[in-house]
Amino acid sequence: MKIALFSDIHANLPALEAFFADLESRKPDAIYCLGDLVGYNIWPNEVIDEIRKRGIPCITGNYDFGIGRHSDDCGCAYKTDEEKAMGKISISYTNEIVKNEQRAYLRTLPSHIRLEYQLNNDKLNVLLVHGSPRKVNEYLFEDRDEKSMLRIMEGADADILCFGHTHQPYHRVLRTGDTYRHAINIGSVGKPKDKDPRGGYVLLQINENISVKDKDSIQVEFIRFNYDIEKAAKAVEDSPLPNEYADMLRNG
Repeated sequence: MKIALFSDIHANLPALEAFFADLESRKPDAIYCLGDLVGYNIWPNEVIDEIRKRGIPCITGNYDFGIGRHSDDCGCAYKTDEEKAMGKISISYTNEIVKNEQRAYLRTLPSHIRLEYQLNNDKLNVLLVHGSPRKVNEYLFEDRDEKSMLRIMEGADADILCFGHTHQPYHRVLRTGDTYRHAINIGSVGKPKDKDPRGGYVLLQINENISVKDKDSIQVEFIRFNYDIEKAAKAVEDSPLPNEYADMLRNG
């Protein structure tokens, strides 16, 4: 069982198109999107339409939640006054250009998707969220205390927890007694923040011999792909959006 997981496109159509092209050769058994289709670039409607026409199951991101309700709050944790000012421009611009049909679609997105696999006698629970099981905009960074991460996963009954939101991919294996849990941040298709400007996503392989007592019965592959970064960056610079967002695309 090979599952493709992607997230945080953020209205970057060239990155999304390159993602789909890269995925063609990998032939996953299932595809899921973990949200944040919109914000920070000029193609929110086109990105939404690409997800819809392919019938890809998708959950809401914090930006999707805000834009779907025509809110001026994206639930983003901006750290400085400058970031807040830039963010205000982004959400205002996105609200201005998103069409009614696409906005209505964002309102339909669920907060999580739960998958239960039983490929043998053992059951495996996979939970897909955007930020965390507790809150759409909670950041689960790689350095989160292990006990805290385990509490979150145990409370959500997740053997495998997949999420985005931080735009920084990682895989942590957490052990409790003789069982293992997996926390997987799938990175970002359209706005990476790990100093690698290429788009990113995850292929999750679940073997037929899955067991919570065997940490190697799942494999996590982090895929990076090239796309026309300059096209996406130039689109930002030719729009009312702050030019700093173009630099972020170029620098990752």
